[in-house]
Amino acid sequence: MSTAASVALRPEWREPLQPEFDADYMAQLRAFLVAEKAAGKTIYPRGGEWFRALELTPPEAVRIVILGQDPYHGPGQAHGLCFSVRPNVRIPPSLVNIFKELEADLGIARSCHGFLDHWARQGVLLLNSVLTVEAGQAASHAGKGWERFTDAVIRIVNEREQPVVFLLWGAYAQRKAAFVDRQRHLVLTAAHPSPLSAHNGFLGCRHFSQANQWLADQGVSPVDWALPAV
Repeated sequence: MSTAASVALRPEWREPLQPEFDADYMAQLRAFLVAEKAAGKTIYPRGGEWFRALELTPPEAVRIVILGQDPYHGPGQAHGLCFSVRPNVRIPPSLVNIFKELEADLGIARSCHGFLDHWARQGVLLLNSVLTVEAGQAASHAGKGWERFTDAVIRIVNEREQPVVFLLWGAYAQRKAAFVDRQRHLVLTAAHPSPLSAHNGFLGCRHFSQANQWLADQGVSPVDWALPAV
């Protein structure tokens, strides 16, 4: 992971992110991850999916950014997209609430699966702040360098001329993207969709319809939020 080329990033991300891969903090992060694996610890998601969000959503395609915190830490869940789980995996509570809001907002029936690749392939950047986690240990890789790397990803999107919608759910996401240019981009904030906070402003926020309407007003195609069967 010491160079962007070694993780097979698409060139549209690799070139602007090269200074991050060349930085000392990234070498330290790589050493930490190598040591964790050498100690026999299980890391989610698997190595080939750490940058899955960037793989599916090139910078020029980004229409909407949704920020998460760190990957799910249960077996078979995380695959590199925030809030998303693999097909045939139980839908986590936060994503259940996201689907509830989609249904209330846009009339989209709740999906029977939580696999959000369909969103990512349409330009919804589903980015966690931290891209890895130890199995069973939430936030175990926080503060190891991933946050600096994902800040750089957000800066790249922020600096684009094309207007983008940022959906910032919860205080953590709102702090992380506080520098986003609100003159150029639309920033929508609400409580986190977790069951602990969803009733404090996430449910009823109507972010999906607002995002699509704003994109349409900018001459950008809206997102089809309905998930196909898998």
